[in-house]
Amino acid sequence: MKKINTNTAGALVALPLLWAAALPALAQGQLSANIGYASEYYYRGIFQNESSASAGVDYTLSDLNISDSLPGTLQGGVWSADVGDGLEVDVYGSYAVAVDAFEFSVGFTNYYYTGEFDDTYEEINLGASWGPVSIMHSIGDYQNFTGPVQDYTFTEATYQHSSGAYAKYASYGDDFDGEYVELGYGTQISEIDLAIMLIVNSKELSDQTNSRGNATQGEALIFTIGKSFDF
Repeated sequence: MKKINTNTAGALVALPLLWAAALPALAQGQLSANIGYASEYYYRGIFQNESSASAGVDYTLSDLNISDSLPGTLQGGVWSADVGDGLEVDVYGSYAVAVDAFEFSVGFTNYYYTGEFDDTYEEINLGASWGPVSIMHSIGDYQNFTGPVQDYTFTEATYQHSSGAYAKYASYGDDFDGEYVELGYGTQISEIDLAIMLIVNSKELSDQTNSRGNATQGEALIFTIGKSFDF
């Protein structure tokens, strides 16, 4: 496995320290939950399951002033989705800080599975945004069942319009390969979140084949519905 660079490793070590420093302020945080349903579950351009239900819990500490040099937002949560053979369970945390018109974040996401659908993924997430434009770069490793551990990177760039429409381009690197484009629109009606998205993925990510059985570029039109709750 390739070694993670020292700056990234330091950021990972810092996250638990940030949570520890934030313990006295925990009572001031915001607990929220969410439930959702997707006509098809695609994650990062890859088909996961038909008709997937999901649920999650998040805890957020906003305007956190751990030190004068690190004011920002600390967040952690757990999210789970039906993948057919058991559940996908994601555990994540992040710290975001605003610098003038920019926002920067560092975090981690671990993906676990209760069945045999897939194996564990563990990754570091580095993000930056400016107005409607955001970029996220993830560095991870995949346990790969009994095979050798695989290293991967994932980079996505998103433009989010104030109307709710968005466009995203993303690609994989290192031991993984493939890219996809996602166009979507999300809105809220009577406190219900509704969204529609079109995903076009390269043949490396696609589950679609031609008449000869060879992988081809894939397309999927997906509808989602969800509801969030604040406590």
